[in-house]
Amino acid sequence: MILRPISAYVAFVMDLTLLPLLLPAIQAHFALSVGDLAWVFNTYGAAVALGVLFCGCFGDALNIRKVFGAGVACFAAGALVAATAPTYETLIFGRLVQGFGGGIFSPLVPIYLTRASPDMPGRALILWGSLTGYIAAFAPLLYGHFLGGQSWRLAFAFIAISAASAWVLLTKCTESQDTAPSTAPTPNHWEILRCRDLLLTLAYVFFTYGSITYYLFRLPVWLSDNDISASGIGLVLSLAWLTFSCISTVLRNLVDRDHVQGIMLTAPLFLAVAVLLLFNHQSFLLVALSSVLVGAGLACSNAPSTQLILRFAPEGLTTFSASLDITFARIGGIATVSVLAGMDIGYASLAICGLCLLALLCAFGASRRPAEAGLPPASGR
Repeated sequence: MILRPISAYVAFVMDLTLLPLLLPAIQAHFALSVGDLAWVFNTYGAAVALGVLFCGCFGDALNIRKVFGAGVACFAAGALVAATAPTYETLIFGRLVQGFGGGIFSPLVPIYLTRASPDMPGRALILWGSLTGYIAAFAPLLYGHFLGGQSWRLAFAFIAISAASAWVLLTKCTESQDTAPSTAPTPNHWEILRCRDLLLTLAYVFFTYGSITYYLFRLPVWLSDNDISASGIGLVLSLAWLTFSCISTVLRNLVDRDHVQGIMLTAPLFLAVAVLLLFNHQSFLLVALSSVLVGAGLACSNAPSTQLILRFAPEGLTTFSASLDITFARIGGIATVSVLAGMDIGYASLAICGLCLLALLCAFGASRRPAEAGLPPASGR
């Protein structure tokens, strides 16, 4: 049951990790400004947020496997449209369809994992993250080295094929575990507003993912403007994802203990230093170091924050809470890129440091008493 959702999520991650590498080529192909290019990034993020909300509202009540399969099919179709887009507007439409599909199925992956490993949910999330992280690490490196001079359409076509293959595997699944519609009373979604720790964790996700998204958006454009080749950009991006995977592996035995607060507190510090290093130095070595720090920040914020969100979720609102996790991440990315895309890099770096400070405060407030919250609600459902 676990391998099928992860196979679909691999395609989702490949889009996340390959798109920054494709941005300079897309910009040149359609003669776009930086502001226009931001819509390629933000349209997808907004569509993911909408798909996630759809999943959150209906995922707990409908057949989870069918909802998951529908999302994967939509994601594959959107990637195919993007791969064959003759115009900028068609590309945007494909990104909308692709993002909506990704938003539908991506929140269900941690639900599957935590239900399959109720005793150590954090470890399951870390293993999932590290596996997809290794794939994310080598995808831009291989693409930049072997296909950097080829059309960006090949990347979208490969993503579409990967998602379609995962959908075929899902349609052959006959397992009934966790697929029946819920017969429990309809939960009150407004209960979320009464969960202070959950709201603080969601705010933490908003600020950290906003900082990470801006980095991933601005990095390849900045490197391209400084005459760095596609293979060099791919190498820098791969360093971030490889670091994410390695640190996630190290953290796998710590996230189910009382170390969650300390782990989450380090992430904003890594991100702030990374942005300051990247945009204030011309040394490629320092750029590579900044990428490593971003990977470390992502590892220290990703699974720990998801674990706390599932832990703090009200009864009957597990899927909805998981969907809010991704929604806040995407909205944080959209807001940060939209506001800072046209801003001077120096001022943008200071703004990112401000976001990281807010994330620190949220992490301190939300996870200061992790042992009192108990196991994630998903483990009992």
